Amino acid sequence: MRTCLFPGTFDPITLGHTDIINRGLDLFDRLVIGIGVNSSKTPMFKPEERIEWIRNIYKDDARVEVTFYEGLTVDFCKKIGARYILRGIRYVSDFEYEKAIADVNRTVAPEIETILLSTSPQYSSIASTLVRDIYRYGGDVTPFLPAAVLEGMQNRKQ
Repeated sequence: MRTCLFPGTFDPITLGHTDIINRGLDLFDRLVIGIGVNSSKTPMFKPEERIEWIRNIYKDDARVEVTFYEGLTVDFCKKIGARYILRGIRYVSDFEYEKAIADVNRTVAPEIETILLSTSPQYSSIASTLVRDIYRYGGDVTPFLPAAVLEGMQNRKQ
């Protein structure tokens, strides 16, 4: 079984993320979406909210799992039996950043391969940081988010 980890903060998960996940499902038998802790980010949404949203989006696809983890991504890959890490890239700057991480991961855990997928053009400008800012100031985030996330955010405001 080809198991892959798609790590990120997913704060919140966007249509750009789901684009990568949906296309990754054609490549792997099991895709674990790992909500990780990034020491340089302060999340807006609780891990439980993000997990619930993702589970809701993929409730009909048994190949998708979602979980929270802390520590090194390659260590978590070993824990869940993932031989692959999936990452999405939007721009050249994303590629440079992701390649550096992939190179370090390969040095630490050469048995784990990183796969980079470029985001579909219509989603290349979507970033969770921008979505959070729009949401924080009362703007319309509808064009950027899956329905399950929009619903969760609406329930959160009430």
